[in-house]
Amino acid sequence: MSTNVTNQTFNEVRKVLTETLGIEDRADSLTPSTPLLDSVPEFDSMAVLNVMLAIEARFGVKIDDDEVTGDLFETIGSLVAFVEQKLK
Repeated sequence: MSTNVTNQTFNEVRKVLTETLGIEDRADSLTPSTPLLDSVPEFDSMAVLNVMLAIEARFGVKIDDDEVTGDLFETIGSLVAFVEQKLK
């Protein structure tokens, strides 16, 4: 996958995260290696559900319950990789 697609997907996922969590003021500090679970205070169990719904809407993908794991939310990069896999 090309770097442009990865950067575009990263930017879109970051936008979903910042809008859903209400942390637009911290968007520039978020990188692919930024941890999510236990690191971003706003990222609680309700936020996980809201982020998944927002990703489904933004990217037009369907996320099954069994795909939602802790590993998926380890970092922003792992979430981006998941989204890119769903888009294939």
